Amino acid sequence: MKNSILSILFILFSISVFSQIEKYPVFPSCDTLDISGLSNCFNNQIKKIVVEEFKLPENIKKDNFTDTINVVFVVTSSGNFKVVYVNSPYKELKEEIERVFATFPTISPATYNNHPIEMQFVFPISIPIEKNQQVQIVKKLAEEQEEISPFELREATEVVVSKSTLFPEHTSDLNIPFTHEAYANFDYYLNQSDNLHTAVKPFVYSEVTKYVDLEAQKNKLIQPKETWFGKKLLNEHMAFVKGNGFWFTVDPVVDLQLGKDSEGVNTFNNTRAVTINGAIGKNLSFSTSFYESQGRFATYFNEYANSIKPDGGNPAIIPGRGIAKDYKSDAYDYPVAEAYLSYTPSKYFNFQFGNGKNFIGDGYRSLFLSDVASPYPFFKINTSFWKIKYTNLFMTMQDVRPELTEDGAYKQKFIATHYLSWNATKKLNIGLFETVIWDDVNNRGFDVNYLNPLIFYTAVEFSTGSRAGNSLLGLSLKYKMKDISLYSQLLLDEFRISEITSNDGWWANKNGIQIGAKYYNAFAIENLYLQAEYNSVRPFTYSHDELNYNYGHNNQPLAHLWGSNFNEFIAIARYSKDRWFVNSKFVFGKKGFDFNSVADSYSYGGNVYRDNDDRASDYGNTIGQGNAAKIFIADLQVGYLVNPATNLKVFGGLSYRNFNPDIPTVSFDKTSSTWISFGLKTDVFNWYTDF
Repeated sequence: MKNSILSILFILFSISVFSQIEKYPVFPSCDTLDISGLSNCFNNQIKKIVVEEFKLPENIKKDNFTDTINVVFVVTSSGNFKVVYVNSPYKELKEEIERVFATFPTISPATYNNHPIEMQFVFPISIPIEKNQQVQIVKKLAEEQEEISPFELREATEVVVSKSTLFPEHTSDLNIPFTHEAYANFDYYLNQSDNLHTAVKPFVYSEVTKYVDLEAQKNKLIQPKETWFGKKLLNEHMAFVKGNGFWFTVDPVVDLQLGKDSEGVNTFNNTRAVTINGAIGKNLSFSTSFYESQGRFATYFNEYANSIKPDGGNPAIIPGRGIAKDYKSDAYDYPVAEAYLSYTPSKYFNFQFGNGKNFIGDGYRSLFLSDVASPYPFFKINTSFWKIKYTNLFMTMQDVRPELTEDGAYKQKFIATHYLSWNATKKLNIGLFETVIWDDVNNRGFDVNYLNPLIFYTAVEFSTGSRAGNSLLGLSLKYKMKDISLYSQLLLDEFRISEITSNDGWWANKNGIQIGAKYYNAFAIENLYLQAEYNSVRPFTYSHDELNYNYGHNNQPLAHLWGSNFNEFIAIARYSKDRWFVNSKFVFGKKGFDFNSVADSYSYGGNVYRDNDDRASDYGNTIGQGNAAKIFIADLQVGYLVNPATNLKVFGGLSYRNFNPDIPTVSFDKTSSTWISFGLKTDVFNWYTDF
């Protein structure tokens, strides 16, 4: 009971949201007015100074230029004016505006809870200057000024308060926690700009804030609190320390769920975690999280977790999390630790080293690299220049099966990945993917051949021996329109052109394809998001005849959750209004499984961990072969965003799963289950239950 009370208090102190703007900046001539009159006085003073000081450059006069120029500026926490952005085709006009704003006096800054803060505004200047309007926060400016970039559009629709003293992560090089729900919003704004580099996830805050005003988005969800307890409960980080050249925050994370499935199993999850984020200097950021969890899940989920258990006596691996031990008699205890360092020496490079997950793709699923497996050690290099974003990713994985366990130690393997993202046009992005898997056979260790960030992996694999590794190639395309983006992936594990054209179902034509579309603000309904996606992966893709060269980690696939030998269609709808949200998802699929019987022990290509030399036939292989199962999954979740800062949510969910194999077996029985759950969770990672 004591521990429960402490847990509740721990949860309560973790909840925080952005709070309200209390007071506008104040010019000396306005300091005798009450708060209600400060905004108009501030606006009039800006107008007065600009009109008096502004001098139109001669070349602009000669061009008879007439238009409205949007100036985004801030009043800093010291009361100084700083121009952030000028939407002008003339360099001279930008320079003149910067000169005018440099003449502004130092004034009293805006305040929040009596503490000085930075406040941001937009000022439309009409040319010629005689037409100039008052400075204002223009609600419809985004519609009237189409040439302004998406980032400035966001700034132009409202006052933007930069609470850098409260939430410094927004200007850091930390990763934005990757959830499909949150990233759908980011994708929209990135797609509206010239930035189509949206495949490699998670995103870094400092990259996204160039296009998405995170502060403005969260300001919309303000809930004012005056008391110290209220501020800690709803407005601030649990702990925030800032010094000369460094800062760090400490926040608790929770995932508390209760539920029940149609099999009569009472389900629960009890996760308590601590996350520490921070930065040292301008270029180095860090994050660390430790999760302590116990849980019991729906029957089908528990059975799958048990089926992928590791060697050594532990009962299960919790999909997407890690190795579990017994908790009481019918539940699991599964700790997880994640951490990374992020270093950005220049605008061209970001280096990250840590233990976590990565995702490459624009879909709900990925055929290249997904986040469905457990965290793993990685080193990542992101290089951005011109129209290019180039990602190098080096990872260490492990195989936990008995046949690869020696003296209680799991077999290690290494993966090196290239992903080249090229904005071919303002609407078309082309991505090239390449990865290679190898281990320390012949005591090779980490092969330095693969450290070269520019080398062609397939050539290296060939040169180091035909059994020295397994390489995969991929191509992705993305095309954007106003509110719609189309995306696709083509994955090639192994193929022979002559066998593809003969259409004989040769086993080694191992490939996968993804086609999808996203519709933002669908049917002109704000915040309605629709997505449709089709995935198809041929038998034996991602597998190998060398035990440790499959594309997997901790008995889980590294790409699509279903492995291979399947077709799948997904439909997703999301809608939010203020803090309320509704998410729904439908999955229709067909997957071929092995029979695993005395009469038929062949591999039919659905399990990426099976030796593909165990196949039943070289030819005649088709998607869904073996013990074909029709799968239908429907998920509905309704909830309320308690804390926009930490993404803490109260939710209720309903999940229906129908699994119908041609031939029911002990391992793959015909089931139809419903899982109802509700709870409170800090939504900072994707957790997939749709298998």
